[in-house]
Amino acid sequence: MSDRTARARTTSKESTAIAPYRQSDAETEPEGSGEDRDQDRARAARELGDALRELTAAATSTEVDAATLRKIADQARDLAGPLSAASRTRHTPPSIDDAKPGRRMYNPAVGPGNPIAPPMRVEVGDGVVVGTCTLGLAYEGPHSYTHGGVSALLIDQVLGHAHAALGRPGMTVALSLRYRRPVPLETPLRLTAWVPEESITDRRTGPQATIATQDEPDRVLVEASGVFVVPSAEQASRIFGDSRPPRWQQDRY
Repeated sequence: MSDRTARARTTSKESTAIAPYRQSDAETEPEGSGEDRDQDRARAARELGDALRELTAAATSTEVDAATLRKIADQARDLAGPLSAASRTRHTPPSIDDAKPGRRMYNPAVGPGNPIAPPMRVEVGDGVVVGTCTLGLAYEGPHSYTHGGVSALLIDQVLGHAHAALGRPGMTVALSLRYRRPVPLETPLRLTAWVPEESITDRRTGPQATIATQDEPDRVLVEASGVFVVPSAEQASRIFGDSRPPRWQQDRY
């Protein structure tokens, strides 16, 4: 283990205690909820997300002929109609996010219902946030490696978890990344984030994070730092206007 990594882990464990939290807990329905409409829709949304991820993986790796591509494209267009029969706008939170605290079904980094999400799975505990995922060809930038913007997306998400776990969720106001080595595709990844004690103020934190592979967690591929702030009630009103967050989040601002 490098001295830098050792210092980072020591700093993270010495920071303000973070309550244990598993994103996977927010994706698992409690016993006896199978008849609940929202819970049933949540399960169905995850199934659709999984199916669309399989389709996306096939679409970005296929070498079939043009006729087959056009046939599948027509079939995909036919599927969009039924889904559009009832839809929301950008000002309306997903109704199934209200069903269980902490769930973000369509988050582009961790949402199991979002086909562009890997989805990354996140665990928070002992002062450290750990995200795990494997990125397929849909996330390719340089040949065989992850697009740098995708790395930034995942980094931003785990930094946000580290900030939120200290008490209240907030928003990114600054993000800085250093790409030390390319991030390989089709390889299990491990993202680690923490909040140094000295960066914590009443409303701001300066979380830090790294990306490595699961097999070589001490060999840093990307390192990052951010600045996160908890918006005041006035700022939240200005930013979100009449668009209210899900019920579980309404007491945050």
